[in-house]
Amino acid sequence: MNIKSLLLGSAAAVIAVSGARAADAVTVAEPEPAEYVKICDVYGAGYFYIPGTETCLRIGGYLRYDIGVGDSGTLDGVNNVPDHQDGRDHDTYYKNMRFTLRTYTGQETELGTLKTFTETRFQFGNSSGDYEFGGSGWQAGNKTTTLNFAWIQLGGLRVGKDETAYDQFIGYAGNVIQDTIIPYGIKDTNVVQYNFDAGNGITGVVSLEEGTGVNTIDSYVPHVVGGLKYKGDWGAITGVAAYDSNYEEVTGKVRLDVNVSKELTLFFMGGYGTTDNSDDFAPSGRTQYKPWGGNWAVWGGGTYKFNEKTAFNVQASADDDKNYALAANVAYTIVPGFTVTTEVDWDHYGNFGNPSIYGNFTKADKKDSIGGIVRFQRNF
Repeated sequence: MNIKSLLLGSAAAVIAVSGARAADAVTVAEPEPAEYVKICDVYGAGYFYIPGTETCLRIGGYLRYDIGVGDSGTLDGVNNVPDHQDGRDHDTYYKNMRFTLRTYTGQETELGTLKTFTETRFQFGNSSGDYEFGGSGWQAGNKTTTLNFAWIQLGGLRVGKDETAYDQFIGYAGNVIQDTIIPYGIKDTNVVQYNFDAGNGITGVVSLEEGTGVNTIDSYVPHVVGGLKYKGDWGAITGVAAYDSNYEEVTGKVRLDVNVSKELTLFFMGGYGTTDNSDDFAPSGRTQYKPWGGNWAVWGGGTYKFNEKTAFNVQASADDDKNYALAANVAYTIVPGFTVTTEVDWDHYGNFGNPSIYGNFTKADKKDSIGGIVRFQRNF
């Protein structure tokens, strides 16, 4: 056998083996095409389509850490009022960490936009109240998880748990932390509500509401809230009125917002409510829609933005029960989404020895209080 014959025979053998292996090869199926998350910009930033649906979803919230000192600067973490106001005492050791989770959805339908919103809060910190009132005083621990919002809205119709339109539609006073030293509303309630846009800057709301706590309706007759707003480039003017079906009382608020300049905005809000039937049952006639003392209350203040990072906020308030309050803070945005706010608060209670909004356990030997709070907040 010569070399040429050997090479030809080897080549034939290699080709035969390769052909046999090719015949036995396993065919791999093509991979399924990847389904990437699609951005949905119809309802604003942060929304994306839930895969396989036409529903847009956004997940957000914030982390907040509060350090309170003094009297006015120690929130009770539940009612969001200074704890000495409702007969409780944290002195200088109030701390609270809150994690708030929010979800938003939106979808276009033949009947209009279908939206939902939820907000759930988880908190850890010093418990509200002294031992006498069921709290653990200075001891820190997990607090009750709360469902603050959970509503469905189709077009203008909204149903579910919301803040009363009496507060939400007109606004929440100023940009200070302690904006409720003189309270302007009690917020949580179940609602059947209709929001409408009349055009030319005019919007409105009509809301049937269940109420909250002791102010929950005690019959089939709901509380009723109505409001109108006109908004322009200069600012806005808003009015709301509420009928309390438990006490058959009427309360209203009017608010003026003014954009003085790019840096300065001001607001003024006044409220008035009847106390013909509630005085004998609710301290100082305080009800679902009139939580201040006496018939009237006023709030005013503003915000001045020094630059993109720094803002100064101030608010003064008073009511018919000789209660006065002043709050001021500086909010500094360290980086986008992370803000530190330092606030000082002062209040004077003219009838501090009388029953408070939460019962007859106030301290008659103290009328003036001062305190402060430092807040660290990361929004996402």
